[in-house]
Amino acid sequence: MTILCVRFQLPPMYEAALPGLLGLLEEFTPVVEALPPDGALADLRGAERYFGRDAVELASVIRVRALALHGVDCAIGLGPGPMLARMALRQARPGAVRAVPGEEAGEFLAGRPVAELPGVGRATARTLCEYGLDTLGRVAAAPLSTLQRLVGAKTGRELHEKANGIDRSRVVPNGVSRSLAADRPFPRDELDPARHRRALLSAAGELGSRLRAVDKICRTLTLTVRYADRSATTRTRTLREPTAHSASLTRVAYEMYEALGLQRARVRAITLRAEGLAPAEQASHQLTFDPVDEKVRRVEEAADRARARFGPRAVMPGALAA
Repeated sequence: MTILCVRFQLPPMYEAALPGLLGLLEEFTPVVEALPPDGALADLRGAERYFGRDAVELASVIRVRALALHGVDCAIGLGPGPMLARMALRQARPGAVRAVPGEEAGEFLAGRPVAELPGVGRATARTLCEYGLDTLGRVAAAPLSTLQRLVGAKTGRELHEKANGIDRSRVVPNGVSRSLAADRPFPRDELDPARHRRALLSAAGELGSRLRAVDKICRTLTLTVRYADRSATTRTRTLREPTAHSASLTRVAYEMYEALGLQRARVRAITLRAEGLAPAEQASHQLTFDPVDEKVRRVEEAADRARARFGPRAVMPGALAA
């Protein structure tokens, strides 16, 4: 058992805490793959040798440190590969570690519904169940040619291998490469739209600076507004041009907020998430010949240099996006 899959018990409004929790995992191994919004995979092979402890002991230490340093509990699955680690996590209770040793993989998989296998969608599961292949044990025992006729040559081979415990996937270190989040909880339930907009301005500014710091752009922006009664509204918008420009992110965030038509809403927290991240060199910038826009971009570049030299508080996020 060398692969750990962890799901942190994060309240929705604290999804932006994930990068700090990933840093905790990276104290044990550099091979960490983020699974936003609240999970990660980690390869502990080197850590077992370095610390002289097995994966179960290391998982317990990670859980204790997450509680002590971040006040966050977690559930952890362990297995010889990412697939079994993910499936073990589904069986793990909050605050517990569920381990599936390699020699027990066949027994563990045999009784599991076919829909629990990572990568098996509803349509594939429905097709298999129609032919009586409703458990992974039955899929593993079925002839490869039968599976390939049912779901296709490539999918059938992958399904047959996974059902027999053969996992060719690897943990791919990526930081939080799929998305970045900035949350703005209010000290008390907030009714003032002006304060809502200031929170959006700050969150968009933070996302912009973080994206530029890692040379990324985002294709999609998601706004989540959480209310006093614990309900929430989420809206997602695909950007006309992928960007890391704070002013552009702020403009889209304002548009999504205005579209909600909130009337005297008691807002507890606002979260912005940048998704569909890609390398910054893939960005295309539409020339506007607007001197104000070009000036804002130059000021952003200067602010980014100041943050890199003097720290993140050298320029407050959102201060340049207005």
